[in-house]
Amino acid sequence: MGKIIAKNVVQRRPGYLYYVDSKGNVCEAKMARGGKKKKKTSKKKSAKKKTKKKR
Repeated sequence: MGKIIAKNVVQRRPGYLYYVDSKGNVCEAKMARGGKKKKKTSKKKSAKKKTKKKR
């Protein structure tokens, strides 16, 4: 497990991923999903279709 060398060096923004590359630089990448607050959604009730039995 790594050690924390310095805190609060980079100002972090929501929706971004931060990592250290092979050269030792701190890089920022936009996350594919994330950083956005979820909206409240109501569940829709789906009506089941009645099927006739085949003989």
